[in-house]
Amino acid sequence: MIPIAFDNSYARLPPRFFAAVAPTPVRAPRLIRLNAPLASQLGLDPDWLKGPEGVAMLSGNDVPAGATPIATAYAGHQFGSFTPQLGDGRAILLGELIDRRGKRHDLQLKGAGPTPFSRRGDGRAALGQVLREYIVSEAMAALGVPTTRALAAALTGETVRRETLLPGALLTRVASSHVRIGTFQFFAARGDVEALRLLADHVIARHYPDCAGEDRYLALLEAVIAAQAGLVAQWLAIGFIHGVMNTDNMSIAGETIDYGPCAFMDAYHPATVFSSIDEHGRYAFGNQPPIARWNLARLAEALLPLLADDQDKAVSIAQDALDRFDAEFQAQLIERFRRKLGLATQEADDFELVRALLDTMQRGEADFTLVFQHLSEEAGQSESADTCRNLFADPTKFDVWESRWRQRLLREPTSAEARRDAMLRVNPLFIPRNHRVEAAIEAAVEHDDLAPFELLLEVLAKPFDAQPGLEDYARPPAVHERVVATFCGT
Repeated sequence: MIPIAFDNSYARLPPRFFAAVAPTPVRAPRLIRLNAPLASQLGLDPDWLKGPEGVAMLSGNDVPAGATPIATAYAGHQFGSFTPQLGDGRAILLGELIDRRGKRHDLQLKGAGPTPFSRRGDGRAALGQVLREYIVSEAMAALGVPTTRALAAALTGETVRRETLLPGALLTRVASSHVRIGTFQFFAARGDVEALRLLADHVIARHYPDCAGEDRYLALLEAVIAAQAGLVAQWLAIGFIHGVMNTDNMSIAGETIDYGPCAFMDAYHPATVFSSIDEHGRYAFGNQPPIARWNLARLAEALLPLLADDQDKAVSIAQDALDRFDAEFQAQLIERFRRKLGLATQEADDFELVRALLDTMQRGEADFTLVFQHLSEEAGQSESADTCRNLFADPTKFDVWESRWRQRLLREPTSAEARRDAMLRVNPLFIPRNHRVEAAIEAAVEHDDLAPFELLLEVLAKPFDAQPGLEDYARPPAVHERVVATFCGT
């Protein structure tokens, strides 16, 4: 076997941080997709990964030398209710790799079989769930959003029982780490201050080395707050809905993690929900910023013993840090929307201009992605065109807003052509439209046809580029194609 240079820092933490457990072998593994560019970036040989030994590793049938397979422990608030022990119930961390740029990554098998944290689950994953995470996580990476990545997808040759019998599959996931807010909550719930300190020091060394110093734990909290504020601002700027923002699904590294019932909006509405389990809209599109702040408050609570010996002082320190979330988020959000609207300068009324557009889009049931795509094209024209206004149920409402926008553009120093080019670099043409994702999953699950999956990945790898002959992939769903619910897969 070709050696893999594992360097497993998390497995060197005390045993109460994880359970040592090997993947459960599968009957007939078949590799269905390898992310060759990502493999090369990680210093792995794509040809070897496609061969028998590589497939054995990617399916959990062989543990490579140097790997220390573990299931990590964590807790979490799920839809607001706290569970003191969750943990990796179907994911096993093989080990950590350092890529060609010196960056550390986790290599994890998702769907690798039961662990001590499975809570009577089978520890497996269905093919549809694996393909959804592969598609959406790679699309997010192409869009420039911090995210876990998909290295490989494999069939197991076995079935899993959900509502029906479905093909079993595994996803090989790459992440900066799998430490979550819920990881800190796990030890806080047990009053294990020593473990909290060890975990915080591990996260600082791995993700936030600039935080090292006398007030390193406060600096860590502030850094995670800033990272999450920036991440959620990026979600809102592309119309992404995570779908299940439990504290155990929020990465300390500021990456998008745990793609379950995730989706992208078509027609804009802040109350948009796709997740079949989010019955009350807790994690609706427009609720994501306050939920992120709520989750960060739970992190702050867990860190209180490290912030000060006096409880009241620790609470005051944490509250001051949390109070900066809203300003940080708003600054990140307005800057992203300025770029989406072609604004290189800052004016006090810019946020109101953005808000007015979103309100008009909501009332006009306009497609979120295409509005900004067409505005990009129109920004290079001296006169208005009908392409954007025709997206609105009442185009005259858009006309009022557009006149205001063009007046604002007159105060910009950039040329119309430069503005158009800049906008096209931040406003995607292609996103993982829900009906396209569902069609790719249905073809694979029902007909063992992976061609739609492969083509969709090809399109989404270049989200900002015009792709002749593939224009239909930018089209919103017809009425009969609309997806009203997405599912977690457990």
